[in-house]
Amino acid sequence: MSRSLRPRTSRPSYSLLAGLDGDDADGSSQVLEEMDSGSDFAPAQEDAKNAKAIDASDSDGGGSDVSVEKPEIVRITKPVRPAANKGKMKQSTSRTTVVVPSASSSAGGLLGAARRHMYTLPATRAQHRHRAPPLFIQPRATLRLTKAPELFAAPSVTETSTFNHSPEIARKLGKAWGHSIGPGPVWDLLEDRGWFKEAQTEDIAESSRRPRVYHDLKITSSWEVVDEVQAAGYLPSDTTATHEGSFNPPQPVPCYFGKFGDQKKVEMAMLQSISMSDYVPGSKSHVFNTGAPVWALDWCPIHPSDRAARSYKQYLGVAPLPSRTYSPEIGVRIPRPTLSCIQIWAFGNDETSESSKVTCEMVLCLDSGPAHELKWCPLPSHDMMTDTLSEHRPRKLGLLAGTFEDGSFSVYAVPEPSDVRPAGSDLSQPVYVRLSEPVLRIELPDAYCWSFDWANSEVVAIGTTNGSIAVYNLASSFRTFHGETITDIAPTHFITVHQSAIRALAWVRAPPGSPTGEIRNDLDPTIIASGGYDGTQCLMDIRGGTGYTINRTRDVINTMTYSPFTSGPISTDHENVVKAFSVLPSTLGRGHTLMDPDGPPWDVHASDYHPILALGSADGACSTTNALRPPRRGTVPFFIHKLYQLDYSRKTGEYRMLECLLPKEMHIMPVNEARSKKAKEVDKTPVGIDAWPKEVGVHRVVWNSRNGFQAANMLASATASGLCRIDIPSGRWFKDKIPYHSVAAVRGEASADGEDVDVDEDDLSD
Repeated sequence: MSRSLRPRTSRPSYSLLAGLDGDDADGSSQVLEEMDSGSDFAPAQEDAKNAKAIDASDSDGGGSDVSVEKPEIVRITKPVRPAANKGKMKQSTSRTTVVVPSASSSAGGLLGAARRHMYTLPATRAQHRHRAPPLFIQPRATLRLTKAPELFAAPSVTETSTFNHSPEIARKLGKAWGHSIGPGPVWDLLEDRGWFKEAQTEDIAESSRRPRVYHDLKITSSWEVVDEVQAAGYLPSDTTATHEGSFNPPQPVPCYFGKFGDQKKVEMAMLQSISMSDYVPGSKSHVFNTGAPVWALDWCPIHPSDRAARSYKQYLGVAPLPSRTYSPEIGVRIPRPTLSCIQIWAFGNDETSESSKVTCEMVLCLDSGPAHELKWCPLPSHDMMTDTLSEHRPRKLGLLAGTFEDGSFSVYAVPEPSDVRPAGSDLSQPVYVRLSEPVLRIELPDAYCWSFDWANSEVVAIGTTNGSIAVYNLASSFRTFHGETITDIAPTHFITVHQSAIRALAWVRAPPGSPTGEIRNDLDPTIIASGGYDGTQCLMDIRGGTGYTINRTRDVINTMTYSPFTSGPISTDHENVVKAFSVLPSTLGRGHTLMDPDGPPWDVHASDYHPILALGSADGACSTTNALRPPRRGTVPFFIHKLYQLDYSRKTGEYRMLECLLPKEMHIMPVNEARSKKAKEVDKTPVGIDAWPKEVGVHRVVWNSRNGFQAANMLASATASGLCRIDIPSGRWFKDKIPYHSVAAVRGEASADGEDVDVDEDDLSD
């Protein structure tokens, strides 16, 4: 008996499914159906029919809660390439239409046809960009300024509506902020958008929005005042040693200050400061020398009720490295004790003149090694200056946390400088205080604490060198502190997110929502944005325990910050681009460019009071820009301001600090337009080479967003040369006109004629 061949059956064309060229040229549409493959391993047709019947019964309500919707049919039309013909007859191009189920028609469609983005946006013009709405709408009142604030005086405020009071107010505020073109913020629209669960919602005063915490935590006996000789081993030193074997103090930093063409050379010794008004008339900036490269600094928060007693003095914690040639290794612990220091600098009024001054008031001598990152407790944790009881001495200035080279995350209770200064000592010199043990120390057995961020005064997230994020609640430990260092504390969450060390992370400080949609102001935030050495930026909700990659680049992510004005984290992308990423569900992971600096960014920081973004880069520039630029091109110029540019001469070993530089207009255009020849000729400004000496890098930039309206435009920056700087940039309206004619109209208050005023952006640009 002869063997019969298997009958040939039709098979689906995968090229048609993918939208490629097909062979059918009759112009008809084909509906692709599941065919019998003829394989012996395929299920029988009868079983398949039974399975379909079961699925149909489940979808009709026979025991399943999942509803199966009818797939949406999408027609994909592609031109068909004509077949090669040896003759001279003209070939007609026909079209083939393939009808396939849409990827969005069912849950399984996302697996069959993966989409390129995780968001869906309406089609817009190339001239338009979407503006970030608030993360949550909560009708409340807040405070705003009625006149320009003074640096060291109480501000004049009045009650107004918050930015998230309604979508209309949020829209107007976004448009109005887009017309701020100065290097700093305009004082008219300053508003505290920071959110903390400790805030008292029934009161709009700053003292209630940012209350004082940890009143009962006192300074213990684990401190002592040392003299200058004993403190020399903790301070930065030179690489050369004396005959006795001790290191010499660092050499003074030679730097030229002033306007270009009229600069003066200054030999700045360690712990010396100068006022830039002596070299640039009208300048409010100050420069001070810490003695070594600085990788960590932060402003100390002071409660509003205690600022007048301190003459509105601001404190800045700065952590220099042991020497200019010191290079820390990632993930390598150093044994304790390793001597290092944290310098506490004060910025306040000068009693001898009408200007301000910067002085080093105290140096903390530590045994934990140099700090990689420093951040004060975000809410005021100091003792009141009116507390004069002797048993409460020394009073504490605040709780200062940091990650140190011994691999630990430690929190120190910093004493009040005036309480530890010996009687009769020179007030122009700092007091040296040795802190032998911290209040709290966290060490992980298989990881190195590298980066961290406070969610509020209780919760902290720590990024480790093995790619994991550890979340701790420190409130109960601080409240039960009795003098011994707290080490027995377990994390509430320990989640692996990255494949390598986590260089930067930031909390998305927004209240979580309940299953019913209610905003829970009494709970901690739950979303963390992180960036690591694996080149990925991730968003993680600690309630889910899984990190989601929102961006990937072939570079190290050095910085991450959260801005309540852009409604998401701000970080870097490929080719030194600074981007703002969205955390809204409708645009999750979408990013838009804010800055394109000339050098690789080291640090980016955003304020809780304004959308002006600060950037420190490896080319020695400290720059600012407005993160809420207008969404339409051509209405308001998009400026990038360089507050200063640090240069270094390898031949002479001298520095120069250039300022009073013209702003640079950034041109962001569509890809097809950017590729054109005309777009390449837009900006011919020479930017030099893409290599800079390591001595000029601006490592850290920090806005002072924890000390009220009068300090909102204070910006501190630190460089690899050891020179640090405090700037007071001011804002300016485009064409010196306030949008919507007044701040009251922007805020939804009564206008001049009693009616709300709405002005289009095109009218504002005329």
